[in-house]
Amino acid sequence: MKILELTLDGLTGLLKKGFGKGLFHASALYREVYQRGNRDIAGIPEFKASQTFAKTLEKQLIIEPGQVVDAFRENDLIKFITQLSDGLKIESVLIPMTGRNTLCLSSQVGCRMGCRFCETGRMGLKRNLFVSEIIGQIFNARFVLKEKIKNIVFMGMGEPFDNFDTVMESIRIMNEQKGFDIALRHITVSTTGLTGGIEALGRLKMKGLRLAVSVNAPDDKTRSFLMPVNHAHSLQALKAALEAFPLTRRECFLFEYILIKGLNDSGSDAIKLAEYIYPLPVRLNLIPLNPVKGFNYESPSDDDMLRFSEILTSQGVFVVKRWSRGRSVAAGCGQLGLTC
Repeated sequence: MKILELTLDGLTGLLKKGFGKGLFHASALYREVYQRGNRDIAGIPEFKASQTFAKTLEKQLIIEPGQVVDAFRENDLIKFITQLSDGLKIESVLIPMTGRNTLCLSSQVGCRMGCRFCETGRMGLKRNLFVSEIIGQIFNARFVLKEKIKNIVFMGMGEPFDNFDTVMESIRIMNEQKGFDIALRHITVSTTGLTGGIEALGRLKMKGLRLAVSVNAPDDKTRSFLMPVNHAHSLQALKAALEAFPLTRRECFLFEYILIKGLNDSGSDAIKLAEYIYPLPVRLNLIPLNPVKGFNYESPSDDDMLRFSEILTSQGVFVVKRWSRGRSVAAGCGQLGLTC
């Protein structure tokens, strides 16, 4: 019984089918595992009158979040390496923010999108993660690293929409009130722009879940050079998918734009980007390029970042400048995968 792959309803169903038990015991077990990291079923108050059941259940319970084999720190930022049951490794990043911690999750070992500025893309795709391996990253952050987690971003290794069903089930599990209890509005899924995934997410109507899109260029030629996915999912097709996406009035898309000196950072690039965004409700995260072996371009200067940002702002775009963090431990945007 792999509890890290189960919603509360799923666990309740298994206990009812296998033991004739129901929500009372399922809720208690779910609470202890997800909220306290407790594996001692017999010691749970709700199980004290059913010790035989508890001992039997303990033998069947499987909690396999993967093993944290290393961790690297830059101030309060932590990148940790998880070794999976087959020996493959993934990287996750715990990012401290004012009053909250954000955990950057991986959804695949490697990635087949092939973005030139991304270390994970250079690995190719080794395999998709299982639900328990995605949930296991949160489990390890809370109960191995002893860190509180409020926000989740699927911006680690892999393209989340290339492992769509597994990622969606993981989100349902982390959203369980008797479990991790992470609100959908605190979860962001980032995509390179797979339009089919955007459309599928829209049909699920997961109110509050945030959608981020890695754009990185204002024209198809540059974007196709940076991101081969653009050959199949052009900027025009991407915008059409976003225009059809069921946002509420108060919601917006998150656009990620990695600024690269001499490639996508000109004044005309900023104007074209603003024209592309209009009239979509967008908050744009402007991110300086992080060094990636084999991609021979440079990061912009701080002045370049400010100039590009000011042009976008003058065109009515809401811009957040993301100054580089985690670069010294290869935990910055585009750098995950070096130890895998």
